[in-house]
Amino acid sequence: MIGYEVKDGVAEILLNNPPVNAITMTFLDALMEALRRADTDPEVRAVTIASALPGRFSAGLDIPAFLSNAPEQVHAVVNKLYVQLHELQSNLGKPTIAAVTGAVRGGGISIAITCDMIVAADDATFGYPEMEVGLLPAIHYTHLPRIVGRYRAFDLLFTGRTFDAREAMGLGLVSRLAPQARVAEEARTVARVLAAKSPTLMRMGKRGFTRAIDNGYRQGAGSAVDLITAVSMTRDGREGLQAFAEKRKPAWGAD
Repeated sequence: MIGYEVKDGVAEILLNNPPVNAITMTFLDALMEALRRADTDPEVRAVTIASALPGRFSAGLDIPAFLSNAPEQVHAVVNKLYVQLHELQSNLGKPTIAAVTGAVRGGGISIAITCDMIVAADDATFGYPEMEVGLLPAIHYTHLPRIVGRYRAFDLLFTGRTFDAREAMGLGLVSRLAPQARVAEEARTVARVLAAKSPTLMRMGKRGFTRAIDNGYRQGAGSAVDLITAVSMTRDGREGLQAFAEKRKPAWGAD
């Protein structure tokens, strides 16, 4: 489910949950364990996170699984994705680079943004389709308006439209672009540059940087978890999830 290998001081973590790297509790546990392993390994100076699946970084949360989840289970999964993974990455004393290829959607973007840098394939595509499946991209309410501005954030989050890597780069959502065949190597190159820095200065600098840019993220993340849990139990939330599982158009209700 999660691959792990260390090369030249860089821990390479591979997302490998076919067919689309859907996010489950087991998947998140394995990802977080790999990050902890990298954090405690004195030979590791930097980390990359990439997908082992051609054409997919991650499609986001495992929507069909939500249909059978009780509210406390939904809360636990989203809390791990929104809060615990972010906290782990924030406290990691080593830089992490996401190497994004193919399609990245919703919760997949949530994984990528916990990293310190994002290197994207020039043909990668992004999107926040949560409202189409009975959910909300709530965590992105916290950080996206600060990056791209209020109005462009509303456009992306509420239309759910797909946008390409060049638009993402122009909006400031990714750090670098590379041809699809070279994304992993570009991420490794960046990781090696960062790995050559003083580990003490990197750890202290990253901690200071993370604190400086927090801007209420932790409080917003907790609220986002509660919002997703509540929405997933509404009539339209359940209908959106069911329609997605049945591959049909949802029949939304009225307030």
